[in-house]
Amino acid sequence: MKQIKTMVATSSDIPFKIDIVPLSVNEAWKGRRFKTKAYNQYEHDLLFLLPRIKLPPPPYKIYLEWGFSNAASDFDNPVKMFMDVLQKKYNFNDKHVMEAHIVKKIVLKGKEYISFCVNSESPQSQNATS
Repeated sequence: MKQIKTMVATSSDIPFKIDIVPLSVNEAWKGRRFKTKAYNQYEHDLLFLLPRIKLPPPPYKIYLEWGFSNAASDFDNPVKMFMDVLQKKYNFNDKHVMEAHIVKKIVLKGKEYISFCVNSESPQSQNATS
């Protein structure tokens, strides 16, 4: 009987590739979704608080850091809403974001925050990978 060698790897050792079409948020849910009062207030507050900056030319690499007071918060929950507000404020299309780095930190209640940075992606990393 042929022995099968099993390889145990971490994501830092090799990238894992799964041949499947990624599912979009729009494809995942049926029907229309409506903004809540909380979302409308969040959008209003963010548009006021975000600094006036000029973004570099696309494509973009983005860094997002969330300071959550609840350790059970999912790191990816605020991404879509925050990106939608960034697009509105800075008049860009997030289809040009080619790389994102997301960090979750735990902070004391009342010290929650969002930190972000948008950079141009380097020309050598713009090549498509197969």
